[in-house]
Amino acid sequence: MTPAPLVAALLGTLGAVGAAAAEPPPIVVPSGFRVEIVADGLGAPRMLAQDASGTLLVSIPSEGRVVALPASPRPRTPVTVAAGLQLPHGLIVRDGHLWVGETGRVLRFRYDVATHRATEPVVIVPDLPPGAHHWTRSIAFGPDGRLFVAIGSSCDICREGDRRRATIVSYAPDGSNERLVASGLRNPVGLAFDPKTGALWTTVNERDWRDGRAPPDFFTLVRPGANYGWPDCYVQGGAVTPDPQFRGARDCRDITLPSVELAPHAAPLGIAFYSGTQFPAAYRGNLFVALHGSRAELPPAGYRIVRVAFPAGGRPRVEDFATDWRAGGRVWGRPVDVLVGRDGALYVSDDHGGRVLRITFVP
Repeated sequence: MTPAPLVAALLGTLGAVGAAAAEPPPIVVPSGFRVEIVADGLGAPRMLAQDASGTLLVSIPSEGRVVALPASPRPRTPVTVAAGLQLPHGLIVRDGHLWVGETGRVLRFRYDVATHRATEPVVIVPDLPPGAHHWTRSIAFGPDGRLFVAIGSSCDICREGDRRRATIVSYAPDGSNERLVASGLRNPVGLAFDPKTGALWTTVNERDWRDGRAPPDFFTLVRPGANYGWPDCYVQGGAVTPDPQFRGARDCRDITLPSVELAPHAAPLGIAFYSGTQFPAAYRGNLFVALHGSRAELPPAGYRIVRVAFPAGGRPRVEDFATDWRAGGRVWGRPVDVLVGRDGALYVSDDHGGRVLRITFVP
């Protein structure tokens, strides 16, 4: 039986950048877990990566830079890794290099673990469709060694001129041999490969309707060649429906159903499989999904991290893991990315509060 949640107390604050003390996070987590603030005052941190030394790397798109949060000394003080970038978002540390997904291209830097400096930039993919309605470009390497890039739509609802919009595409590590992986994904953000099966999963933010309602957001197993519906169709309650506000909709019969539907405007972003051993055994192989949350003028949805278990032969089971990022009328934070650290902890970026958090299990 799942233990009753407890309000996580800050048991040994790791410190706030440029502040005497950090506010204890009022996040609710299951019994035995605790939440710590790793770093504060980071502006609007987004995606996370970790190098071989255990140092966290964080993209801050609004400032055009990537920073490192060395594990020591404490408090963790950010060190600029790379600057002058165009909306940097997705990050990968691999084989002595740092890969950065800018809004219109993918860069590869030589990365020094000792100094946390990125040098010798090389443009790997030079011509991604940039900016527009959805500007983030998340990146990941698959088990086959190919580079995967998530590209959102240029609009809320439209017929795209660039076939790569609202898709996931993949490339050879040198940027050649572009392949369309899956389409009809209005705004795919998180990318994660199941360490057991090698299958790709993604999170998707669906469209808005003029009256403030919306189709369900979702996360899903990505089936190669599949079309997930946008802009012509959406899925609600397992049923495929033509979009009521998009005239000239195409046939919806070949749409692939998503694995898990979420509340409209929950805004799922970062996604990670738990591959560590610090959490209890029941958590191993689970998927963590950060629900960034609805806009202020909409009914509250999201503002939490959920845990997804995969029962043998059954459908994915979604449970709350870290909640109360929004309580009543107060928004304490909005989770963006989740990363399983080398220490087995779950690291979380929060672009509302400007923080990075660390969630650990303490029996």
